[in-house]
Amino acid sequence: MENDVKSVLAECGFGFKKRFGQNFITDKNLLKSIVVNAGVEECDTVVEIGCGAGTLTRAIAEKAKRVIAFEVDKTLQPVLEKTLAGIDNAEVVFKDFLKVNLKELEAETGEYKVVANLPYYVTTPLIMKLLEESKSCKSLTVMVQEEVALRLCAEANTPEYGAITAVIAQRAEAKIVKKVPRTMFVPRPNVDSAVVKLDIEDGRIPAKDIALYKKTVHAAFAARRKTLVNNLVNTFALSRTQAEDILTGLNIDIKARGETLSPEDFARLSDKLYEIM
Repeated sequence: MENDVKSVLAECGFGFKKRFGQNFITDKNLLKSIVVNAGVEECDTVVEIGCGAGTLTRAIAEKAKRVIAFEVDKTLQPVLEKTLAGIDNAEVVFKDFLKVNLKELEAETGEYKVVANLPYYVTTPLIMKLLEESKSCKSLTVMVQEEVALRLCAEANTPEYGAITAVIAQRAEAKIVKKVPRTMFVPRPNVDSAVVKLDIEDGRIPAKDIALYKKTVHAAFAARRKTLVNNLVNTFALSRTQAEDILTGLNIDIKARGETLSPEDFARLSDKLYEIM
């Protein structure tokens, strides 16, 4: 399949563009395993983001009821016309998904799953767009750089754990479902990758005010070397005594740093801030 795709790319005069972070997958077994790990079933509508040369699109279409594939690079159109020839349940939309109105899209799709081989520069904004704006997305299965995958799925009090981990955890359970070496891509990137699945569950970690939960998390990681008390004082205009009393009341060490708190701890903390603000 790799040679087939390469020949189509060459035939269409396609040139890889660094600004789009283009690294395509051609191995059929890997493509099928991504679809399996995404939990794609015959009744599913799947939104693919960044369909590239259409190899993953085809693999998804073989299993799903419908595929809507978004691609930002319009020069791939002649390539996709060839690689998706004969596939009648997949449509390609040449548009930047970050600019898509999800309310309009979801009015037309109903519930859907997302599958994507993401370039590094759009990983966080794309995941956050779906978690914050989507009402109908049930899961995201995304190929990302391995170091990013570790951050998305990290446990509290580990070097990889950060604001993005805790914010995602409030609405989705993230887990690495497959490691993918750099040798599986065309062209070969400089780092290894991993497939992460995020299963979305509204209210997974209940919080009285989601915006305040996020603000609390970002405050805690605003200056990693500072204690949580210092970061709370700086962000929420609390006195040091107020901040320490809040943490003590929640059985959180007043010398603790943000990375030691679990997402559940952040929910308790933000709920307490909600009560007093």
